[in-house]
Amino acid sequence: MTFSTAAEFAALVRAAPGFDAASAALARERDASLTKPPGALGRLEDLAIWYAGWRGAPLTALARPQVAVFAGNHGITARGVSAFPAEVTAQMVENFRHGGAAVNQLAAVAGATLTVHALELDRPVADFTLGPAMTEAELVAALRTGWDAVDPEADLLVTGEMGIGNTTSAAALATALWGGDPEGWVGRGTGIDDAGLARKAEVVRAGISANPEALATPLAALRCLGGREIAAMAGAMARARAARIPVLLDGFITCAAASVLARMAPGALDHCLAGHVSAEAGHGKLLERLGKQPLLALGLRLGEASGAALAIPVVRAALACHTGMASFAEAGVSDA
Repeated sequence: MTFSTAAEFAALVRAAPGFDAASAALARERDASLTKPPGALGRLEDLAIWYAGWRGAPLTALARPQVAVFAGNHGITARGVSAFPAEVTAQMVENFRHGGAAVNQLAAVAGATLTVHALELDRPVADFTLGPAMTEAELVAALRTGWDAVDPEADLLVTGEMGIGNTTSAAALATALWGGDPEGWVGRGTGIDDAGLARKAEVVRAGISANPEALATPLAALRCLGGREIAAMAGAMARARAARIPVLLDGFITCAAASVLARMAPGALDHCLAGHVSAEAGHGKLLERLGKQPLLALGLRLGEASGAALAIPVVRAALACHTGMASFAEAGVSDA
């Protein structure tokens, strides 16, 4: 299963497998038999049933979670939209590869494998205030990088990103996909001041104006306003759906990538849950548009898949309770 054009990718997204209602029903039946009052474990119960439905197995444990971090550079950094220079992207990729970043520690704590994928860092996507950020060939190549990065044996996927300037790209995507003014989507990202925030909004506005075709289709928006790492995350999420691998969404930029899929086909993100809500201004708004309630709210604004990696143990705990708890009959406990 693969693709060589944007149209073929879109067809795969639309043809993705659905929820296994039979497995979910068996999981729900088991949940009702466990030694606890009904609903006493709250969202942990919903998590276990959701996971069972996507994995097609009413009894399962989390054994092989994957955290995939994608990195790309952006031509719009020349517009002064970030507090950090573009070379930090490559420097942080080396930090990931040497185990020195926050996500390295969080993935290790969660028992997840971390993979790092740098996408042509020496060749940033074009400045979208002057025209499309990517050609179709570049878009397809980035989507394929994400698609191919997913471990087919993984049983949970978290995607993350690194790319100086990519909160501006994500804000532009959110504006094109969901509407509203740029001021409603831009945030402080790496820590810009008020003047930088106003500049980001103007850059987004200029990008929308320079790319009217971005409003035509979700993939056109991604090609015109996105970045390679954002496209790669979309490709990875789509591949996870094809392989029935549940996904935890990270922050604002990840959810901008997810929004592309959401706008392509109804239910395209049903295999995804929100790992957390970040402090980035537009993230909560995107989660509302996507209909996702976050598992965690810790005020993070780092990216890198850090917030969603923190939520992996919550999923692990939900499955441990669902699989390991005794039923009333097994424990000899009277059922209400």
